[in-house]
Amino acid sequence: MEASRFQSLTKEDSFEIQQLFMQIRESFQGRPEELIPVLQKAQKNLGYLPENVLLEIARFTKLSAAAVFGVATFFEQFRFHPIGKHTIRVCRGTACHVRGSHKILDEIETRLHLTPGETSDDRLFTLETVACFGSCALAPVVLVDDSVKGRMNPSETLKTLENIRKENVEP
Repeated sequence: MEASRFQSLTKEDSFEIQQLFMQIRESFQGRPEELIPVLQKAQKNLGYLPENVLLEIARFTKLSAAAVFGVATFFEQFRFHPIGKHTIRVCRGTACHVRGSHKILDEIETRLHLTPGETSDDRLFTLETVACFGSCALAPVVLVDDSVKGRMNPSETLKTLENIRKENVEP
């Protein structure tokens, strides 16, 4: 397993992890067949599955670390890095691609120094791509959190992201 693929929570987050495992112990018996629901609960609470949490889940379920990591890496639903406060999803469907979604994605990658699946260092943005949103009449489409932005172009997308950044500047 490559160490860089998994990121641990900081020491300041240990209280959050302790609280999580109190909830897990109250909700589950620690049986191996509970692994996926335990992983889901951990990710729901933390936003991702850091290595130290996966190891604790292995102890709790009495499964090997390899088995827990194997299940967690098999399913697309599980994340091993923190996600940003805002998720940017760029449609890669045919209509969106033909109308320039690849240019939008290139511009986001360049400006934010991210590739799909990555989160910015400040944890403000996570960049993802989607095969198709099913909003082809609005192509190209960018989804920012739960807000569909249609007929986008690189400059409009960057303006949207800059507005989000300004809203998240702490006074």
